[in-house]
Amino acid sequence: MKKILDIFKEQWQYRYLIWQLSIYQIKSQYANHYLGVFWNILQPAMQVLIYYVVFGLGLRGDRGDVGDLPFIVHLISGIFPWLFISQGINSASNAIQAQLNLVTKMKFPSSTLLSMSLVNGIINVCLTTGILFIISIFNGYSEPLHYLGFIYFIFASYMLIFGIALIMSSLIILVRDMKNVLQNVIRMFFFMTPIFWSLNEANEILQILSSFNPFAYLVMNYRAAMVLDDIAIYGDISDHLYFWAFTIFVLFVGVHIHYRFRNKLVDYL
Repeated sequence: MKKILDIFKEQWQYRYLIWQLSIYQIKSQYANHYLGVFWNILQPAMQVLIYYVVFGLGLRGDRGDVGDLPFIVHLISGIFPWLFISQGINSASNAIQAQLNLVTKMKFPSSTLLSMSLVNGIINVCLTTGILFIISIFNGYSEPLHYLGFIYFIFASYMLIFGIALIMSSLIILVRDMKNVLQNVIRMFFFMTPIFWSLNEANEILQILSSFNPFAYLVMNYRAAMVLDDIAIYGDISDHLYFWAFTIFVLFVGVHIHYRFRNKLVDYL
């Protein structure tokens, strides 16, 4: 547990550097683009459109709304958090390998590179969530205090993604095949997470699988905060205990792997 506290102390100690590097990376990423950071909104919007045509107009047929929500709103409230989660895992897991030149010269812990990638993702999901927030306010989908659940979603997502990235950022360097394994696992969880389908409409097996899926917990908490008026935080006590027990376990494993190899990663690179 001490190592977990130590690694978060590193993130706090270098928080200003993490923020500055995150902003610099966002600016440099879109420096030569006419639309600039607007691509952070345009790309998710295009993905929503594609999935709406395929699943909303195609596979769902005449089934229409999902509960009290139009399918397009249900889809947006699933796609936006999932993009944050999946892109956060991918970018943070590859952060050390991608920043090879910086790793060899930097005088700050390599774990901060993971947080830098996650801060970029948090900025992006805040931009896209602004769209859903306007839709939700205009249509009265959620209660005003429920929007505070978005903060819980960000915190819970950061903790889980950071733990996964601690594990994968080392394994990807040690075993290059792990990058492909990670991408395929994320793709599998995409279909196992209630993004374009509803838990209430799913069969019993899929509901059971979702109860063990930490990403389903995160997506449903985002949806509860933004577009559901009956609950502010998704899940009962057993759901919360399972998610945080799993997250702490992932952090424990990730921290030990990271500290074991952090001084040797440059040699492997």
